[in-house]
Amino acid sequence: MAVDNCTTFTEFILLGLSGRRDVQQGLFVLFLLVYGITVIANLGMILLINMDSRLHTPMYYFLSNLSFCDVCYSSSVSPKMLADLSEKKKIAYNLCVVQMFFFGTFADVDCVLLSVMAYDRYVAICNPLLYTVTMSRRVCIQLVATAYTVGFMDMTIFTYFTTQLSFCNSNIINHFFCDLPPLLAISTSDTTTTEIALTVCSCVVGSSIITVLLSYSYIITAILRMKSAAGRCKAFSTCASHLTAVAIFYGTVFFMYFQPSSSHSMDTDKVTSLFYAVVIPMLNPLIYSVRNKDVKGALKKAVGTKLCTG
Repeated sequence: MAVDNCTTFTEFILLGLSGRRDVQQGLFVLFLLVYGITVIANLGMILLINMDSRLHTPMYYFLSNLSFCDVCYSSSVSPKMLADLSEKKKIAYNLCVVQMFFFGTFADVDCVLLSVMAYDRYVAICNPLLYTVTMSRRVCIQLVATAYTVGFMDMTIFTYFTTQLSFCNSNIINHFFCDLPPLLAISTSDTTTTEIALTVCSCVVGSSIITVLLSYSYIITAILRMKSAAGRCKAFSTCASHLTAVAIFYGTVFFMYFQPSSSHSMDTDKVTSLFYAVVIPMLNPLIYSVRNKDVKGALKKAVGTKLCTG
């Protein structure tokens, strides 16, 4: 981090979402509620999937891992953001790097898991007779392990290059957590290498999107070929929740990281980051709960059993 004639900063100051005290109090209550729902809904989804034997299928195995990642990458941002809304917004340099690493790692895993879930739906609809063989438990575990490995390696490389940046002129980050664009904005180093590393790391997102697009192109073709209207509706309903989650997640990430650097606005970036870092992890379990008959059935059964035993 330190270079010749450079003042070494040991901490950064986060400007956060707002400097007004009355606004901060309102935001604290709002996002404390959002974070609480995120943790409860995602952990509840994991517990529900583990409790109900009808949900012991590859799709729900991937969903439980998605819920775990949502809790982790939301927790890498939300607690610190909530603390900053009630006290001075400071973060040590090392903690800033750690926050960026864990947030990026679990966000990458989320991204890969969404593509794995798209592939799972492709096999279920386009090759139903081979589904149990193709998506065996061993294969599912390997796919999830690959998602975590890719996320970890991707962010290890990127974090290394980020730590080579120097920050001589300012330690004020115009953001509510340590993310790439605001760090690059205050760096006094040549950021070319870091941006190249980001481009390489973005291959994870790109390959995931390609997997999703290819999977759903085959899925849509297969659905349109079905002669039964009931069959088409049933096939589409199994994909609706995942397709909604994919559209929200990738749409936000694209808007955040793939727009021209000349059009970057930190205020816009903060709103976008707030959505994908805080709101989306809350939405995913709600999307799967509202639109999925199996999950709703399992939830009713769990609530009914609890009431009977209570």
